[in-house]
Amino acid sequence: MVLLCSGVASAQEWPNKSIKWIVPFPPGGAMDVIARALADKSSKSLGQPIIVENKPGAGGNIGSELVARAEPDGYTLLITSIGMATNKFLYPKLTYDPVKDFSPVSLIAIVPNVLVTNSTQPNVKNVSDVIANAKAEPGKLNYASAGNGTSIHLAGEVFTSMAKIDMQHIPYKGSGPAVTDLIGGQVNYMFDSITSAKPHIASGKLRPLGLTTSKRSKSLPGVPTIAESGLPGYDVTPWFAVFVPANTPKAVVQKLNTTLIASMGSPEVKERFENNGAEPIGSSPEEMSRYLSKEIDRWGKVITLNNIKAD
Repeated sequence: MVLLCSGVASAQEWPNKSIKWIVPFPPGGAMDVIARALADKSSKSLGQPIIVENKPGAGGNIGSELVARAEPDGYTLLITSIGMATNKFLYPKLTYDPVKDFSPVSLIAIVPNVLVTNSTQPNVKNVSDVIANAKAEPGKLNYASAGNGTSIHLAGEVFTSMAKIDMQHIPYKGSGPAVTDLIGGQVNYMFDSITSAKPHIASGKLRPLGLTTSKRSKSLPGVPTIAESGLPGYDVTPWFAVFVPANTPKAVVQKLNTTLIASMGSPEVKERFENNGAEPIGSSPEEMSRYLSKEIDRWGKVITLNNIKAD
């Protein structure tokens, strides 16, 4: 009874100090933008600062492990993506369990990826051109990603598998440096997040060829999906969600869930999401748990069937 009361009391007192929010990728990408937008608004609601820390590396595994090993007291959060469902299949020696070591808080948003190329390339105007050029030069063309196991990587793996083409995967430690090399011509393509690609598309440095999602995006309404541009059935939908260490008090998880969903409904967060191509969702912890289970099942099959590996 003493322990139970103690747990309830700690949940009622939460938060009484600053909260650390781990982003397992470098600044500048969709995940980082979403976390900072929500941290700014939620910190005001909770009355305590939420400090965003970028811990990139190993396809998000370094930051994820840090949170998995943190105290389950509600003072360490993780924003993550599709890697929570895929990394157990991509990394045989994964040091954490995506289900057992975390408690889900909420599904936050979907942010489509977009296949882009350097705008100076004269012979690449659409998805069909990408496929034709790759078939003409097997193994010579490449695509960059934000790291092994990221949605950007998987979008490329699924693309090359479905199109039956051979393209080299070049992993980077985050979207920012990958985009820099794409603009500079060091790499040929990238299935980048709309968040980091959109400014360069607007400036004319990158040429959009197709969206990875099954539906078009309000952020780039004139850009067709890859499925409607030469690869029917293609669909890679990147999602972002918040987790805390397993065994975090349920009352703390629920308060955090309520705060994040309220923050997503605020005008300032809505504007920042829209400017970065993020489509807000929000869910209960239980709904997020079920969603993760379905994604693990789906991507486990895709990765196994296509023999996708983390390089």
